[in-house]
This record gives sequence, C-alpha cells and structure tokens, in this order.
Amino acid sequence: MVAHPSHSMRLPDDRRHRAQRILTVLFPFAVAVSIVHYSDNYFNYRDYPRSATLPNPSAWLIGSAWFAFTALGVAGFLLLRREGSTRALFLLAAYSGSGLVGIGHYLVPGATSMPWWRQAHVILDIACGISIFAVTIWAARGARPAGSRTTARAGGTDRRRSSAEEGGSA
Repeated sequence: MVAHPSHSMRLPDDRRHRAQRILTVLFPFAVAVSIVHYSDNYFNYRDYPRSATLPNPSAWLIGSAWFAFTALGVAGFLLLRREGSTRALFLLAAYSGSGLVGIGHYLVPGATSMPWWRQAHVILDIACGISIFAVTIWAARGARPAGSRTTARAGGTDRRRSSAEEGGSA
C-alpha cells in the first residue's frame, strides 16, 4: 500500500529544528502584526480606499478571515513542533496568505495616501507573510519520504536512502 505523499513526507531534524527556531519568533510576531492590521481594517473600514473595479471585501469578511487564517497558522505551528510534516508546512504557507493579501491594498488608488502608521502595519504584515512563506518553502525543500535516512557524502551533499536501499522491507 502506498501512503499519501502529504502524510509520508517528513523534515530532517536539523531543518525542522531550524524552522521551529525561526517560526518561534516570527509566527507570534506575525500574529501580533496581523491583529493590529486586521483590527484597524475592520474597525476603521470606511477609512480604507476602495476599488471601483475590483471586488471589495466587507468588514465582516475581513474580520472572519483573520480568525480563519490564524487557525490555520496555529494548527500548522503546533503540528510542526509535534511531527515536522509537510502538512504542517502547508498549513503555515496557507497562513502566510494572511499577510500576503495585504498587497491588495496597493491595487487600489489612494492606498499610498493612507497615514504612515497604517502603511507601516500593512507593509509589516505583507513582510511577515513573505517571510513565513519563504521559511515554509525552504523547509519543504528538505522534506523526504518517511522512513528514509540521510547519509553524508563528500562535497557536503547528502544522499537520501530509502529503507529498501538499505536492505529493509519496502
């Protein structure tokens, strides 16, 4: 029986621990920034520029999106700490959308005329989204099938060996 790829991919311990160290600082910071950004966007909805051509999300949708994105992020963060799977990275990559959607503000005329403090939290939220997405992609590039081991090779590269290559059962 073949396992589903998302359930069988694991991060090497060194990559998992490094991603955890980065995200232990970055994720709570991103959540805090998103609280400021989404709260301001929700409570001061009328102060944000609107598009004449693109759909404008309602204040309710903005507020609800924060809870949905944050739930994905918390689940991904906890799963990464527990098992280091690519599922955890997928959830964290989805959470990064919480900040990345802030780019939408700058697709609307007048967005650059918002007060400096509003620009700051929107841009910081976008930067957090980019950073979390970058960490998840970096970590995912090191994922390998569960049951494989990495052996050192000359030149600093590694060779992934499956249990079948090592003489174990497949």
